Amino acid sequence: MENDRENTTPSPEDNTNDNAESSAMLPVFSSSNHDAEMEALAVKGVLDSSDIPAMIVGPTVLPNLEFQVQVPAELLEKAREIIRDARQGGRKAAEEAERATEG
Repeated sequence: MENDRENTTPSPEDNTNDNAESSAMLPVFSSSNHDAEMEALAVKGVLDSSDIPAMIVGPTVLPNLEFQVQVPAELLEKAREIIRDARQGGRKAAEEAERATEG
């Protein structure tokens, strides 16, 4: 998705001290596409099913603005891996389904 991105660099204020960092929520996914809210809900669902607490941050009045999925700082890398694996699995499943309907 053209406006999707996975945040790979936390901002400096997220690293003020170790205690604050362990409870800080960092963005693991963000999108400002027309369907950003639905994408964020799907990402949150994948993370929830993997026992990673996640929350959606975004406007409720203006859905055309950016939505983010945030996770605890200490689970950021694990969340990124889960999202990457889910995306790769989704692509593979789509390709397999397409091949099945062509034959």
